[in-house]
Amino acid sequence: MLARHTGPAGDPSSAPPTASCPVEAIAAAYLSQTSGDLALALRCAITDALADLLEAERRTRERSRLISRGFVRARLDDTGDAL
Repeated sequence: MLARHTGPAGDPSSAPPTASCPVEAIAAAYLSQTSGDLALALRCAITDALADLLEAERRTRERSRLISRGFVRARLDDTGDAL
């Protein structure tokens, strides 16, 4: 997809402005960081995406655990008895 926006030599600096499309802006940023190395840019993007996904899953588990704990505490406080 990105190849159609690059010049004949695959130079990322020849790509048009990417402000209108976040995907193109992100791709251009990864290409810039990797000096135009498409394979490396792809690996970096995948690594970052997986790290973000794992962090989101960790936060979800943490919230779920805290919500469950809060529910049990509230129930104990309301009845005054153990379950």
